[in-house]
Amino acid sequence: MACNKESISYAQIQSLIAIMKSRGYIVYKERNRLNIVGVRNPSPRPEKFDDNFYVFYKNDDNKWVGYKYTGTTDPSTSYLNKGGFEDSTSGTAIVPQGQYVDSYAIGKHNGKYDALRQVRPFCVYRDYNRDDILNFNVEDKVCGDFGINIHRAMAGGADDGNGNTENVGIYSAGCQVFNNYYCFQEFMELAGTHADLYGNSFTYTLLDKSLRNKFLVKRSILVAAVGVGVFLTIVGIKKLKK
Repeated sequence: MACNKESISYAQIQSLIAIMKSRGYIVYKERNRLNIVGVRNPSPRPEKFDDNFYVFYKNDDNKWVGYKYTGTTDPSTSYLNKGGFEDSTSGTAIVPQGQYVDSYAIGKHNGKYDALRQVRPFCVYRDYNRDDILNFNVEDKVCGDFGINIHRAMAGGADDGNGNTENVGIYSAGCQVFNNYYCFQEFMELAGTHADLYGNSFTYTLLDKSLRNKFLVKRSILVAAVGVGVFLTIVGIKKLKK
């Protein structure tokens, strides 16, 4: 069975590179060295695989190639509702937007199969209110090694016979998860080539469109409030002149 990935164009790769460079992130240009970029949906649905992973690199001909895979960058409703993985008082982990340099290596996920395991501590948001909406304070982070791995959902044909898992369910308490088994196997083959050439160390970058939307909403509210304030001030001045 083949992976249902999408090839991304040179223009799309350059767009991702431009975004990464604008934020001061590293872009790897060595042949077969992977750039792994997650993009969180602007309207995240924690129970659905509605995010994307972009993997791009220069091939042996020194040309950019890249692929888009489907997955999730969010914890599922199952874990959000109970407030975390094990301890309901700890809150559910949510990976913030950012670049996690050399934070991953090939290793066993839950001791079962090869995946990219978190090998360096980094900071996460916590969602404490036990509902199915991602709620977090961008000023409040906790840091450590939380086992935020990059792995897959179900094995084999999964729910539809084509390797796809329909719902996130038990497969993410904050991890970055591919929904298609065959795509994940292909991704790990690329990771193996990378590791043979550059060592068992990988950088992961997460771009969060939902944060941009939240910022735009807050800015719109602020602009509206300022506008109302200016209008009321003008009306007050006019009344005083009468």
